[in-house]
Amino acid sequence: MDRNFALELVRVTEAAAISASRWMGRGDEKAADQAAVSAMRETLSSIFFDGTVVIGEGERDEAPMLYIGEKVGKGAPHPKVDIALDPLEGTTICARGDTNALACIAIANQGHFLHAPDTYMQKIAVGPGLGHAISIQKSATENIRNIAKAKACGVEDITVVILDRPRHADLIQEVRASGARIWLIRDGDVSAAIATCHPTSGVDILMGIGGAPEGVLAASALRCMGGYMEGILKPRNNEEIQRAKKMGIPDITKVFTLEELAKGPVMFCATGVTDGTLLKGVQFKKEGARTHSIVMRSQTGTIREISAIHHFDKKPNYHYV
Repeated sequence: MDRNFALELVRVTEAAAISASRWMGRGDEKAADQAAVSAMRETLSSIFFDGTVVIGEGERDEAPMLYIGEKVGKGAPHPKVDIALDPLEGTTICARGDTNALACIAIANQGHFLHAPDTYMQKIAVGPGLGHAISIQKSATENIRNIAKAKACGVEDITVVILDRPRHADLIQEVRASGARIWLIRDGDVSAAIATCHPTSGVDILMGIGGAPEGVLAASALRCMGGYMEGILKPRNNEEIQRAKKMGIPDITKVFTLEELAKGPVMFCATGVTDGTLLKGVQFKKEGARTHSIVMRSQTGTIREISAIHHFDKKPNYHYV
């Protein structure tokens, strides 16, 4: 993949973030998502690659989704790439005006992303140098103790981030009993997974069950940042099991490693929609807007933070969506 794609992707997430942020705190999740999708789709159409969405928001004809299998970019004869995206990671967050909503996208060579169905995935993620200390097949207590040992600190110094959901009641109880601290989040486990790799986030481990597509996006970011992650699909019914098998995953109980979720050279980009631990949200000014983005490449480990000022009198109309 051309390294220049990394900077092209910033334009895509900036457009989605600016459009979605117009709906910050207004209580309309669908409108915020529609704005992000429309802006992302329009901007993707200008990039010189032959892209296929393999991790998207839904199936064909499920508007406003950027659907799985959708072709984006200028098309052939440009390079073929697979795309994982979430135009608005944290629709509820944005609608509430809460923290850590992102617009994010990742690209890899064709066939290098797990084609994860729209179902749940159990996940565990940690930062650089800690992959050897975890296993999704071990208990939360064992993993916390092993992380504490690897970091040469006490269990009480470890912070675990978990989605605040009824399904995590037992997990939360076990983590509390272990003596570790918990940061409960309403949404946004892609941002939470990335936080495990950020030295100032205060997050040590991500645990729990979230979306499988978001798992692939998180894995893409962790590949670039030197973190580690494992996942197991958790289908909710037989229909989702059959769909996973149709998408090439015959063994639902398989533990997917980081390299199996996102392998080979990967690029990841995210722009903040609302303020968060990793990125600042969109700030509107009289003349336009300011955005804060992160762009990463697994091949070199380069991580760029980009603060951009957008002048609306010289930009396309995506900011009005």
